[in-house]
Amino acid sequence: MSDKIIIIHPGSLYLRIGKASDLNPENILNCIARKRKSNDPKHVHMDSLLPPQVIKTKELSAEMDESRISVSHLLQSSYQSDGRKRYGISPQQLAQFNKRSLPEIINSSQQTYWLTPKSNVNYIIGADVLRLSPNSNFNVHFPIRRGELNIHKNVGGSLTATLEHIKCIWEFAIKNFLDINLKELNEYKAVLVISDIYNRKRIKLMAELLFEMGFKSIILIQEHVAASFGSGLNCTCVVDIGDQKISISCVEDAISHPNTRVSLKFGGSDVTMTFFWLLQKCSFPYKECQTQNYQDAALLNHLKEQYCHIDLDICGSQEKSFIINRPDQSPVRYVLQVADELLIAPLSLFYTDLLKFTLGTTNRDKIIQIQKTLGQDFDSEDCYNAEFLRETGRRNAKDQIEATFNINDVSNVDAEEDTEVDDLIKFNANDFQTTNGQIIGLDSAILQSIEHLSNDDLKKKMYNCILLTGGASKVPGFGKWLQNKIRQSIPPNYRTENVDIVNTVKDVDPANVSWRGACLLTSLETAEELWITKEDWQSYGVRILREKVPFIW
Repeated sequence: MSDKIIIIHPGSLYLRIGKASDLNPENILNCIARKRKSNDPKHVHMDSLLPPQVIKTKELSAEMDESRISVSHLLQSSYQSDGRKRYGISPQQLAQFNKRSLPEIINSSQQTYWLTPKSNVNYIIGADVLRLSPNSNFNVHFPIRRGELNIHKNVGGSLTATLEHIKCIWEFAIKNFLDINLKELNEYKAVLVISDIYNRKRIKLMAELLFEMGFKSIILIQEHVAASFGSGLNCTCVVDIGDQKISISCVEDAISHPNTRVSLKFGGSDVTMTFFWLLQKCSFPYKECQTQNYQDAALLNHLKEQYCHIDLDICGSQEKSFIINRPDQSPVRYVLQVADELLIAPLSLFYTDLLKFTLGTTNRDKIIQIQKTLGQDFDSEDCYNAEFLRETGRRNAKDQIEATFNINDVSNVDAEEDTEVDDLIKFNANDFQTTNGQIIGLDSAILQSIEHLSNDDLKKKMYNCILLTGGASKVPGFGKWLQNKIRQSIPPNYRTENVDIVNTVKDVDPANVSWRGACLLTSLETAEELWITKEDWQSYGVRILREKVPFIW
């Protein structure tokens, strides 16, 4: 029964969790604050809500300014829907107004206060973490960053500690948001939505974690495959724009093609940081704003979500207001003027030079992640993985042929087998960089992903059906801009009259499409074959995943 199945979709910013019978999931800030053992600097760790800034050198600032001016000129050379040419307002003109904007104290009844935990409280989970005083004796952990486990060298950053953070958050959500007694989890099943590019050792640990919590059986499903279920699209290129990563892959008949999978380690939070930089360029009136401060970081996210857009019909200066409601202080209201800053910020996903505020100019390999060979993470408990079977299969084929043909024939066969084995290896991160090492924009990354398909008919289908999901994709006009960029770049032999960008799945928030798809999966008859029971796990361990998971293990 669907009310006995819990769907879990963990993200870098939010955990989406709910019963398969629910219409929408609970969205819980995916963080935990744990009481410190001491105030020794070695025992202090505070993960930030927004990505940390790189050191802004003159060269870096000049490069970002050059990119900002370039995008600004592009917008000014565009036309509105009525045929009129757009016009822009320089940051210096906006600054003249913003420098005179003073805070206005508003109704003090809206004042908020710091959260004061009771002495016996050892941890706090979710949005309440943001209300903790900076002087509190709690460490703050976001267990997932950039779509991966947040492993680091500081306190609470070990693999064991990170898994414990995740378990604690999940159990808290199940108990407090789903109203389920944790002792009754042996009556429930769980569906875990995982990234399309996965680390098998980490997936094994997550499966163990679910059984440790008490679930009687589980299903693992890739988030892009779940998104195709949630949208009702059988053949689509899924583009998931999350808070801290963008993932792309082509899905056909519930299979995510390994050669098309790429994860770009930037997303909506990087857009927020770019937006903040643009606001500073035009004298943002709230001068005390600090991105390390949780209340200010939440404010910047809110301003981006409320005001940013890609609508060419809106141009010129506009007045926007916002309220600063910091704990133990009277709420104040600011008024500021902005113009094309509202468009340039989300366009940074297409013009990635604007993201150097958080990405910097180094460690490109850490920013671009692709699907490597299937045997990349050898596990002694599952030595018969796909790469091992492929290699032993080649050796057996050579032995059989050697008995009949001469050595030259054997060499030719080996070369053919090598070509097949190396199919995945040919897919590399350099495909997603320009010749000068700059990361390509979102539209080019989508084209690169589709181009790694081997079938021309399949490429044509993917070019003409792109599914846009993820919370950061909800910027008004974003889908239309992407559609126009893709249309301009599609190779002529794959073009049709329509390039369909699907970003409004009926009655489903783009951020919840994968979660909804996982719910739909559980209602299929074929899903019965995918359940891994606790008894299966105890008998076969990780090897059962090779038999049960609906993707190549």
